[in-house]
Amino acid sequence: MKLLRSTGSVLQRLLRRPGSALALLFLLGITLAAIFADFLPLNPYAQKLVNALNGPSAANWFGTDEVGRDIMARVVFGARTSLLTAAGAVAIAAVIGVPIGLVAGFFGGWRDATLMRFVDVLLALPAILFAMAMIAVLGRSQVAALIAVGITGIPSFARITRAQVLSLRRRDFVTAVEAFGGSSAYNMFRTILPNSWSPIFVQIVVLCSVAILLEAALSFLGVGVAPPTPSWGEMLRTGKSYLHEAPYYAVLPGIVLTLTILSFDTIGRALAGILENRSEVVTPTKVGGTP
Repeated sequence: MKLLRSTGSVLQRLLRRPGSALALLFLLGITLAAIFADFLPLNPYAQKLVNALNGPSAANWFGTDEVGRDIMARVVFGARTSLLTAAGAVAIAAVIGVPIGLVAGFFGGWRDATLMRFVDVLLALPAILFAMAMIAVLGRSQVAALIAVGITGIPSFARITRAQVLSLRRRDFVTAVEAFGGSSAYNMFRTILPNSWSPIFVQIVVLCSVAILLEAALSFLGVGVAPPTPSWGEMLRTGKSYLHEAPYYAVLPGIVLTLTILSFDTIGRALAGILENRSEVVTPTKVGGTP
């Protein structure tokens, strides 16, 4: 109940800011379109060569591509590709990165040194090159793309979580839980982690924008999601060949991609500002052994 009230309060403060409110509305529209794309009168695969490279019209709002496919339909279904890739990548990065940061910050010593050197290795690898190498091993598919993007996001979650743990490790409420017999696992996951959710949540939002951009970059380079699956990056890659005769082909999907990334970034910045001023401490209701 307390979490619901806290979430509602943060949402209200986001909606009071014009920029973040517009960003939320745009992302809501894109998300709903991606979820219910199958129920819309749009077909991203239907080809009609006689309509190839037609400009925007009442029948095709974003025009058509080189084989007569509706660009707007491909943009809508491409949103599903981008958002699913971002969600999967963020889930992988958080599920692996957060425990690494918890263990490293809580125990310190050789565990911290070993885990952080592993994180440093991931940080030293250029994200786009590492993702391309992963796709070369796993094959070209959406699953391979989200795994590759997710692995590149692990260091950010690990470092942010570790920093939060180090700042909370010697706080009185953590020491009190230990004094009452709370195990290390209990302290990490029931005491420290609930008080570290703010920067982690902000990182989730920020990483969504990074994941969408990286997925589009991989598709633009020809190593992302395989055609004919709609992808914003793939449309940019193909559309650049027709910039003079059909500029809408690349420009309109590019605008949607840019607005989506900016929306996530705007919300992330707004959340960082809002949550920075919140200093509530979440304490467990029961102290026992290992949960």
